[in-house]
Amino acid sequence: MATQFFSDEQVEGLRRYPDIGREELVRFFTLTGRDQAFIDNQGRGGGRGPAARLGLAVQLCTLPWLGFVPDDIWAVPQAAVLRLANQLAVFPGSLEQYGRRAQTRSDHLRLVQTYLGWSPAPSGGESLKELEQFLLDRAMEHDTPSLLFHQGAEFLLSARVTRPGVVTLMELVASARSAAGALTSEKVDHLLTARTRQDLDALLVADPVVGTTRLAWLTTPAVEASAAAVKLAIDKLLFLRGTDAHLLDLSMLPRERRRFLATLGRRSTVQGLRRREERRFPILLALVAQSAVDQLDEAIALFDQAVSARESRAKAKTNEALAERAKKGEARQLLMDVILPVLADPSIPDEDVGGILRERVGMQALREVSAMGWKPLPRDHGRLSALEASYSYLRQFTPQVLETIDFHGGPGTADLMNAVAMLKELNRVGGRKVPAGAPTSFVPARYADYLARARRDGDDTAFRHYWELCTVLALRDGLRSGDVFVPGSRRYADPGTYLFTPEQWEGRRAEFCQLVRKPAGAAEAIEQTRGELHQALDDLEETLASSSPGDVGAVRLDEQGRLIIPPLSAEDVSAEAKALRDELAGMLPFVPIASLLIELDARTNFLACFTHAGGRKHVQSVELKRNILAVLIAGVTNLGLARMSEACGVSVDVLAWTQEWYVREETLREANTILVNHHYGLELAKAFGGGTMSSSDGQRFPVRGKSLTARDMNIHGGRVLSTYTHVSDQWSTYGTKQIVPTAREGHFTLDELLGNATDLPITEHATDTHGATLVNFGLFDLVGKALTPRIRDLGKITLLRDDTPAATIARYPHAGPLLADRWNEDLITGTWDDLLRMGGSLKFGEATASLIVGKWSAASRQNTLAAALKEWGRMRRTIPHAELQAAEAAGDLARIAAARAAYDAAYDEFDRVGRELIAEAQRLMEARLDRNAMFLDQMGASWKAGDAAMEALTGRRRSQPPTGSNEADGQDR
Repeated sequence: MATQFFSDEQVEGLRRYPDIGREELVRFFTLTGRDQAFIDNQGRGGGRGPAARLGLAVQLCTLPWLGFVPDDIWAVPQAAVLRLANQLAVFPGSLEQYGRRAQTRSDHLRLVQTYLGWSPAPSGGESLKELEQFLLDRAMEHDTPSLLFHQGAEFLLSARVTRPGVVTLMELVASARSAAGALTSEKVDHLLTARTRQDLDALLVADPVVGTTRLAWLTTPAVEASAAAVKLAIDKLLFLRGTDAHLLDLSMLPRERRRFLATLGRRSTVQGLRRREERRFPILLALVAQSAVDQLDEAIALFDQAVSARESRAKAKTNEALAERAKKGEARQLLMDVILPVLADPSIPDEDVGGILRERVGMQALREVSAMGWKPLPRDHGRLSALEASYSYLRQFTPQVLETIDFHGGPGTADLMNAVAMLKELNRVGGRKVPAGAPTSFVPARYADYLARARRDGDDTAFRHYWELCTVLALRDGLRSGDVFVPGSRRYADPGTYLFTPEQWEGRRAEFCQLVRKPAGAAEAIEQTRGELHQALDDLEETLASSSPGDVGAVRLDEQGRLIIPPLSAEDVSAEAKALRDELAGMLPFVPIASLLIELDARTNFLACFTHAGGRKHVQSVELKRNILAVLIAGVTNLGLARMSEACGVSVDVLAWTQEWYVREETLREANTILVNHHYGLELAKAFGGGTMSSSDGQRFPVRGKSLTARDMNIHGGRVLSTYTHVSDQWSTYGTKQIVPTAREGHFTLDELLGNATDLPITEHATDTHGATLVNFGLFDLVGKALTPRIRDLGKITLLRDDTPAATIARYPHAGPLLADRWNEDLITGTWDDLLRMGGSLKFGEATASLIVGKWSAASRQNTLAAALKEWGRMRRTIPHAELQAAEAAGDLARIAAARAAYDAAYDEFDRVGRELIAEAQRLMEARLDRNAMFLDQMGASWKAGDAAMEALTGRRRSQPPTGSNEADGQDR
């Protein structure tokens, strides 16, 4: 196991003082009275000399900050030296005279350790054992050595143990990684029977049935949702079940360890796995265990998409038929415009009506219209009938899906589950006729007429087709909502299993409530919410009472009592700001993207995040960094590896290998986190925002080829992918997720906020109307975040009240009539702990927000927890809604004034920074011109001296020497 996983530059950086921020400066370099007494009374010679006192203070403040004291103590940030010197009333430059003898610094460090209660670097004993055990536990969770190093340093810091040397800690990390591998083998050894080893080795042998190794066959994902893809997924699932992969219990290994091993198995070649000898078995074991779950999820997802694709095709055909029907209906309507006036005219005798109509319309037109065969449409406009044309196609895979996958139903799905069981039995025995008592309560009302007509006409074939299609569609919808679940699945499991169990939640409730500032009791929560509601309504009532229907530009009630909310006016950018912007933009040079990335890496070392997927960590060579940058540029510019190979001269094979092993979702996310953190620390970034607010929106990109996440969308002119992006108020992108374009973006709004690994302290999030769902309002509040979306038709949103209409109107004469519904407090009271458990499960990472939001948004009315979450969301939407309406008018002038003041302050700061940049650029340019002039003058003097020497020797002169003062040189200078 390699012990050198940091470059030489990184090692030196870990030994030196880092840059210090203002918060760290104040926190660690502020001396208390006790600290100053210690400095004055300790150290060599009493420590009363300025150099000794200042050096001792630097060590005293450095140890709690870094966990160690660098050898080059004189390289401490100057801001820290100035702060300490000011507190000690000594000259800052005296630090240069401190500790020229290493013994002095060592003695002072021991005094500081004793004073602060710290232990020396662990070289043995209990502290070393604790560190080794901690690193082993973390190495079982992940295999990233740099992360283990920093976690070990944080552990020592929290334990008040001085960090050892960088090389020593790297050796401990390497030892922990090696021990984790051995421990993994030991923990799974009881599962590796001779039969199991034989089955695992068989994965690495080419199988003529599938035309490749079973390993490659299993790890190749589907690229389209077709009948063949669904059947192939079922075949893979049955193969894994034949090896008992779904019964493997690897719970003795941490979840992250299992994920790491499975990822390593998917990315490794057959030859690479064979070279690992005994170590390959835990990898393959984790791979097949995870594949059993992944393949089950993939089979269900493909089933969903294949059925939905045919349903979408039926919908498109129906829409086309409706459009054609509308064209024919136009001709019939024009004919009726002629017929009806004649029929409605009482002055025309009945016996003359026919003759008049035949004369006015014409027999030919009447024959053409009557030949159209106009028939009334069913309630669904014929969509199920159009879907029935795909019945044979769906039958290619639906029987295998129903037979292989064990579907279970939740509350309210008994009839659907009976229908599924009945359909499975019909498929098994080859039955064609649906029994008379087959359940149909799950059939939507728009489809019920099809079954009733088929049963009435005695058409058993049509009834079987329609009933089976309705059963499959209802099963698909139940899987989406969570009303139907599959044991053993991860994505389609029982929604209740996504949350902490009541036993797990019991130990986390108090911590979560303190973290998000929510009361643990339902009565307190309702009382707190009621207080917030009335505060908001008081403000709204005051705003509406002070405005009249004629107050244009103010929030008001019109003559009919309807709420009118005028749109906000945009802030104008001043001419001065535009001029300064153009001036600064003109100073920016054109920088090639490769040069920009190289400079970013020099500042942030973000390329170190692109680690080898196999866990082999080594120093990145210049060639490897170049290849990673080429792959990144090829991806972001959509250039492709082939074209990039032509541009940079690196072979396609090398770039493809680099992309496969180094550029992954986790490495991209880690690198982006480093860049966002660096941007957040820049002084100029704070002029745009504090990093506390963000927004999200989706972008769609055209794509070619096959993809499970791409969809054909007419509005975009073809097949597209959707990328959902989260951007902070500092304009840094801290989260990106690829989603299905037809999926609702609001389901993914909370994911990146809860998974935010950057330093951005996001507390408020804005979205477009897509994010304004009741479930999102509820969950955002439960996890301690604020959702402030843009809501279309804001004045039409239903607001809640907590009392009777009469009592509410009596208290709020103006705002009361707007409160249309009463809050269901009993529902919240009965489910409050479950709501907190849901919020805690998201906050602590037990479940992903997109999964929860998607399931509970689509859940049926029988799901009490889903109903409670939406009810809580309705109230949380009401409170900020009422506050917003009040602020729109009552605080309009104050808001504008505050916004103008903030804008002016930001502009002043921007102007100051810009002027400083311009002055610095001018200074550098003048200095460069002065240096050039001096160089030319020196060159001219040297030339003259050379000429004099040449003339003295030969009697000849050279050509006219250059000069730094004539006007001809001015342009060159």
